[in-house]
Amino acid sequence: MITLPSGVRVWLACGHTDMRKGMDGLAMLAQQVLEEDPFSGALFAFRGKRGGLIKILWFDGQGMCLFSKRLEKGHFLWPTTNTGRVSLTAAQVSMLLEGIDWRMPPRVRRPELAG
Repeated sequence: MITLPSGVRVWLACGHTDMRKGMDGLAMLAQQVLEEDPFSGALFAFRGKRGGLIKILWFDGQGMCLFSKRLEKGHFLWPTTNTGRVSLTAAQVSMLLEGIDWRMPPRVRRPELAG
């Protein structure tokens, strides 16, 4: 499990991305399409057309890191918006990477009686 730094911003690029892109191509997308600084320390997540592959770009202060994950079954749940980007919390990103529906996770049933 990868833990995220506290207070880190996470941006999802809505729609699908050409997964042949590497660090430089994804950094250009973060800068030009998402209108964010790829060297800010934020995480930028991109999903392929079929939905089973995700790439995350992150600048750690010394260099650019590129993480990827492929689900063997199913696909990553991805938003569709007009803005082209969505911001997620660290908890939502953790659920996303596990293949869980991060938009509406099941809530634990609240007890009716104490004791």
